[in-house]
Amino acid sequence: MLRAVQHTLMIFFLPILNGWGLAFGLNALLIAIAQRLPLLTPSGWVHAGALGTILWGCLGWRGWLAVVIYLVLGSLVTRLGFLRKQASGLAEARGGRRGPENVWGSAATGAVIAMLIKAGIGDSSLLILGFSASFAAKLADTFGSEIGKRWGRTTVLITNLRSVPAGTDGAISLEGTLASAAGSVLMTVVFVGLFTQPPTRLAWGEPALLVACIGLLATLLESLMGALVQHRFRWLTNELVNGLQTFVAAFLAIAFAACLGWGSV
Repeated sequence: MLRAVQHTLMIFFLPILNGWGLAFGLNALLIAIAQRLPLLTPSGWVHAGALGTILWGCLGWRGWLAVVIYLVLGSLVTRLGFLRKQASGLAEARGGRRGPENVWGSAATGAVIAMLIKAGIGDSSLLILGFSASFAAKLADTFGSEIGKRWGRTTVLITNLRSVPAGTDGAISLEGTLASAAGSVLMTVVFVGLFTQPPTRLAWGEPALLVACIGLLATLLESLMGALVQHRFRWLTNELVNGLQTFVAAFLAIAFAACLGWGSV
């Protein structure tokens, strides 16, 4: 009788522990430990836990770890020259800590793609490329913005190249653009390292190049959006623009890869 009860409990609980239960438990534990780090606000950590549960439950530890690395790299570059940026009024609010709006502005696209992969909707190979491109674009944006505000020598508006103050919507600099390219490449390298099995029937080479290039392109398109339309609509916040940027990056990566026949065989 006891063995029968144990067997029944194992049948019931093992799938939970191996799936969403494990994802929730690990993220709750890790968030409880990590919330002392000055990366997110208290509510930001809660939302990060929800995001982490989705990612681990849908993509496993590789997808989860890729986004954790993105968060760490983005937070570190935000703190470069922070006092100087703060004195100039260009630093991120809350001492650089990210809130729920930042979490989902950066990762909503990736979370939706992860759920599509888990549900078996669409070509998983193409979706992984879209997932990778969305975070490559977001890290490119963070690198370009934070480094450009601190070390950009000449800041110009992307639409007409007229000199504007650093931090202006739609402003770019040579230093910031190079930093964006570096951020996109770095995030692409993270995905190549974690997803050792190429997401398409090709080796990682060409798809990785596509992801890195689209990461930079989407960042420039985000600057264009900032220059042309963001100041016209009060509801078009930086976080919403970030969400649009990651969506565009994912869409472009999937569309180009599909046109090139890089989907699953």
